[in-house]
Amino acid sequence: MSLTERVEKALDTVRPYLKADGGDVKVVEITEDGIVKVEMIGACGSCSISPITLKTGIEQAILNEVEEIKSVEAINLTGREQKNVAV
Repeated sequence: MSLTERVEKALDTVRPYLKADGGDVKVVEITEDGIVKVEMIGACGSCSISPITLKTGIEQAILNEVEEIKSVEAINLTGREQKNVAV
């Protein structure tokens, strides 16, 4: 199974929760240094708690399943929003 397939498999564990609220997440890129860049889509793209969902749900699901991954970043959330997340 490829790295991308393993990341997608990890995301499948949180997708039902995202979709229940009208959102989803799309993998845009996996960098050579182990950073997954995602796009928060649907309701997740504009939700005020998306940075929390990213760090406590999406990132943790991927880190728990794919040891090569070091972090997850959303390309469509501003840096300020992501830095204000206490995890």
